[in-house]
Amino acid sequence: MRKLKILFVFTLLISMLAACGPNDKEKVKISTEPDANFNAEGYPIVDEPVTISMFGTKVGQTDWKEMAFFKAMEEKTNIKFDFRTPNLDSLATQKNLMFASGDYSEILFAADLSNEEQIKNGGQGTLIPLEDLIEKYAPNIKKMFEEHPDVKKGITARDGHIYALPQVAKGDNWYRGPLWYNNTFLEALEVTELPETTDELYELLKRMRDEDPNGNGKADEIPLTANGMDDIRQFFLGAFGVLDSSTGAYAVDGEVKYSRMQPGYKAYLEYMKMLYDEKLFDSESFSQTSEQKKGKGVDNRIGLFADWFPFFTLGTPVDGTENPMMKPITSDLVEVPTIPMSEGISPGAFAITDINKNPAASIRWVDYLYSEEGYTLFNKGPEGILWDFANEEKTIRKQNEKPTEFISAEDWRGSLTPDYGIATPKLAFDLEWAGESEFPDWVREETVEKIHSVGHVPLPQLFVTADEQKEINRIRTDLDPYVLQMEAKFISGAEPMENWDKYVETIKKMKVDRLVELYNDAYQSYLSN
Repeated sequence: MRKLKILFVFTLLISMLAACGPNDKEKVKISTEPDANFNAEGYPIVDEPVTISMFGTKVGQTDWKEMAFFKAMEEKTNIKFDFRTPNLDSLATQKNLMFASGDYSEILFAADLSNEEQIKNGGQGTLIPLEDLIEKYAPNIKKMFEEHPDVKKGITARDGHIYALPQVAKGDNWYRGPLWYNNTFLEALEVTELPETTDELYELLKRMRDEDPNGNGKADEIPLTANGMDDIRQFFLGAFGVLDSSTGAYAVDGEVKYSRMQPGYKAYLEYMKMLYDEKLFDSESFSQTSEQKKGKGVDNRIGLFADWFPFFTLGTPVDGTENPMMKPITSDLVEVPTIPMSEGISPGAFAITDINKNPAASIRWVDYLYSEEGYTLFNKGPEGILWDFANEEKTIRKQNEKPTEFISAEDWRGSLTPDYGIATPKLAFDLEWAGESEFPDWVREETVEKIHSVGHVPLPQLFVTADEQKEINRIRTDLDPYVLQMEAKFISGAEPMENWDKYVETIKKMKVDRLVELYNDAYQSYLSN
């Protein structure tokens, strides 16, 4: 009985918090016009110090108030912060409670605000529109919009407002980690030209299975492995002219389609089933962990695999350039393959709430992170700690020796800045470092040569209404797991390919056509923005 009473009280409390949310709570209207303490140009941003409350996601071990980045920014700008930093695993819960209670901070920083959260809280007035502040006080963000107009389109809601700023990292933006060949296998088999078609790949995988390329005298080679089909689908589905994506939706010629019901998807399933039946595709791919996959790589048993970098799986030297990226292959269905690419935009990284007393100062503060100088400070910490300039012109940087108390340079970096393991508001720049290995340049060359010409963004960042998002969530709750389950069953033979029409009929009953319609409406709105 006592437990029931406690549950009732807790439920009542949450209901009361929701009832007195931002719409109903009486608040003092804060002017967006700056006072005489504010400087529209130059530094400090404010003559007399101000303190602004900030909600953000903590990933590393160091408290934000102790980080060198915030201390350097306070010295530069005269702005300090009162931090509230929940851990990443509790972020969603803390955000919900914060918005429901109305007890939110003046700035939301690296808070992973979804488009749905932006629309809901922007429409309620909790998040203020940023476009006018950007126009007046944020020259670096304006420059980014001019150079990358897709960024502005991608973060502008359907009501015309910008409620949150993104993380932008333009460049070689893979959608997922590429596929890589194990070069010891290629050398043992005297392969000089990588496969360019599904037939050529099939023949190579058979040789990997049969000709003992790891040279241990055992038939233990695994030509192709994966940690779930998400791991490798992009390259194989693309061979049949269908663009992979996490939602299953992608745009072709201005219209949205659902990938997992296209004829090319069926052909992909048939090809993967052939590889599976002939023991060219690891039978443990549907169940093994990434650690188990990597264990096979370290044992030199894998011929072709996916990862962010080949040494992650193979345990080879970090700066090794010997294991080539897979070249996207074609099939009888298409002459040109297609590979998904990320647009390099992570939305919802910075927002200003309606209780912020210094919105102009806040936008100027974050605008600095969209400059090369600001990005360097944000990403690497202040000069003289982790890094220094290596030349008089201050164009090349060098990394300093790591203190012994840190396991790695990344751990050290994570103690200096919150730009560590989370999406933060910034524009990433390609900085030049002294003594840098040739590996990054090699990866970039492999990407440009093999992926750029056939790479496409499946869908840009799309805004939908709150009701539309709820409908999308309802449909995908049943659809996504069913489609993944059937993919594994078709490939493993647990479900015969003769049941393809039945599968398509089932997902239509699950309202896949309505899902496509919702995404397409949002996409058309994006195109017309």
